[in-house]
Amino acid sequence: MSLTTKNKAYFALTATSIIWGTTWVASKIAVEHTPGLQVSAIRQLLGGLTLLLFFKWKRLPWPTLKQICSLGKISFFLLILGNGFATWGLKYISSGLAALLGALYPLFVVIIEMIFFKAKNSILTFVGLLIGLAGISVVFYNDAFHHHSDNYVLGIAFGLLATISWSIGTIMVARSKIDINPYYGMGWQMLISSPFIFIMSLATGNHIPLKDIPFATWSAMGYLVLAGSCIAFACFIYSMKHLPAAVSSLYAYINPIVAMVVGWVLLSEDLSFNILSGTIITLAGVYLVNFSMKEKIQVAVENEI
Repeated sequence: MSLTTKNKAYFALTATSIIWGTTWVASKIAVEHTPGLQVSAIRQLLGGLTLLLFFKWKRLPWPTLKQICSLGKISFFLLILGNGFATWGLKYISSGLAALLGALYPLFVVIIEMIFFKAKNSILTFVGLLIGLAGISVVFYNDAFHHHSDNYVLGIAFGLLATISWSIGTIMVARSKIDINPYYGMGWQMLISSPFIFIMSLATGNHIPLKDIPFATWSAMGYLVLAGSCIAFACFIYSMKHLPAAVSSLYAYINPIVAMVVGWVLLSEDLSFNILSGTIITLAGVYLVNFSMKEKIQVAVENEI
């Protein structure tokens, strides 16, 4: 690999980390004056159409009915419940806290697999789980002694529901065998999920007329689609191709930090020592869980060989 290619790969990784971190802030801006479910529905529609137009331009074939059904099941957890409730919850909590809750999904994946699939895990996995929970406790230390509105509790509940849904969707993706380009498949998932999220927004009263959506919301959604769904995906793919998997996956641990710092600068969100230190501890636990899972997979592969 040439030095130039390696430098480009690290630049792509940096861009992915920053862009996907700032999408939480952009989502927070979008929901300031527009209901979260409506924002999610419009984002998925625009993002899905953008990805599908790109891949159809690349002449990828239409998916089969069986593939559409499988993608629909996955999109129910990843996007309808996952992104839908995460965006709704952003109305009531900070972008940094929402990003941290989203980063917890590997912990829930481990817990779900242990309960429902009787998966066996190493000591390192349990250490990572304990460290992750300890970090979350530090983040919420001040909250334990202060009264918060029901909306704050609702935001946390929606964030956790979204994270658990992401975890279930992630397990479904890992266990499914859909022979389709994953990013092309994501475009279909976005398109499939959009009308269902829109129906949810109508059913819950979380919608306003399109003409009443302010310019700030449209601008934020434009950033989410173009930067978050297109540019960041392209950078992510490039970094995955030219960097070791352990390095290219580091974006997942940088995103919450970026969201907290940018949210603090642009939106004056709280960034106390407890929050920052607790976030670092939590992400360290998530890293250990991810590392232990990769080690388990490697051992399984070696045993099969």
